Amino acid sequence: MMCGNTTGRRLIFGILLPALLATGTLANAADTDAQHPADTAKAHEFYFTRGIYGGSFEDEDWGPRWAVDYPKADQQFLVALKRLSRVDAPESEHALELSAPELRDYPFLYMLEVGALSLDEEQARALRDYLLAGGFLVIDDFWGDWDWENFEMQMARVFPEFGIVEIPLDHPVFHAFYDIGEVLQVPNVYQASGGPTHEQGGRIPHVRGIFDNRGRLMVLINWNTDLGDAWEWADAPYYPLRYSTYAYQMGINFVIYAMTH
Repeated sequence: MMCGNTTGRRLIFGILLPALLATGTLANAADTDAQHPADTAKAHEFYFTRGIYGGSFEDEDWGPRWAVDYPKADQQFLVALKRLSRVDAPESEHALELSAPELRDYPFLYMLEVGALSLDEEQARALRDYLLAGGFLVIDDFWGDWDWENFEMQMARVFPEFGIVEIPLDHPVFHAFYDIGEVLQVPNVYQASGGPTHEQGGRIPHVRGIFDNRGRLMVLINWNTDLGDAWEWADAPYYPLRYSTYAYQMGINFVIYAMTH
């Protein structure tokens, strides 16, 4: 699955991603695949599954918070994943309720805007069982102390026995496919062209995690950053390549790590 030459991977990424963005291939490929949802009925080794959750924080303009950047961010990430690695995946979006029985068939789960997360008892139990059974959850796009406090409270209901800790840069998740040497703050599309990159007082980006009692990373938390917006807007000429490159590299690392650990 993985190429053994790290320098080669950097070179391929540095050439191929800008080319895909410049030609619009990311968006075009995702749009084409989305017109053929039957593709998801085929067996693939990896599915990018987005977690559906409820709550009272829906926005009449943007819709439910679980669906921010959906489905374009998911589609474009999958196009890049397939072309920059050997992972076999569909290019169409895939979203499931947290309490859906079939969730266990898909060991990678992505959730965002968790400042609005509100788990009922069934969802909290289902998420706990999913993660203890080997699932891997990636959290993205939430900012500032209020969002953090809500997320921390919700996860304490899922794992009262496990705390949240900072993940050091020498952890394998930062080197599963690409070598990540620093944690960048990835801004939303409106703030990417200039001015502050932070939102809601979240000035310092963090990558944190929840580990089980054997040391397995179950939950990876990107706080004060927005990888999904970079995936969604990577084909826009005004979105800085520095941020989109980092966001795709991080996302691909998460997938490779989840599939090999």
